[in-house]
Amino acid sequence: MSERRLLLVNGPNLNLLGTREPEIYGSHTLDDVERLTTEVAFELGFEVRAVQSNHEGVLLDAIHAARLDCAGIVINPAGLTHTSVVLRDALAGVGLPVAEVHISDVAKRESFRHHSYVADVAVVHVVGEGVAGYGTAVRRLIEVITGQAEG
Repeated sequence: MSERRLLLVNGPNLNLLGTREPEIYGSHTLDDVERLTTEVAFELGFEVRAVQSNHEGVLLDAIHAARLDCAGIVINPAGLTHTSVVLRDALAGVGLPVAEVHISDVAKRESFRHHSYVADVAVVHVVGEGVAGYGTAVRRLIEVITGQAEG
């Protein structure tokens, strides 16, 4: 395992960032998200491997592979947050610390978005900070990994 690598997972439809409902998700693109995440991690001595897919199985395979060479996972499961028990089980099964990120404040949106299957396996939750929340999630997850997190 690399003690200095994070897996960044972005779920379905996040490839449309920048054009999909900009009033909710803003104008930043997935490339912007990956660049920000990589820059923040690099500043803290970590590297990032990024994956985005609209196919649940691709995400599961990436999460399973992370157990071999990553120290933690930053994930925006997108719509799978509210529907995917298997995604939750994959995250729990690899035994890595997880940071759950949501660009919008899902608690202030449609009621079906209020439940997260990922919430109970994540040690970090960042919600409603826009794309900047990915940077927050990386910082907080690295604090957990390096043992610098506050009680």
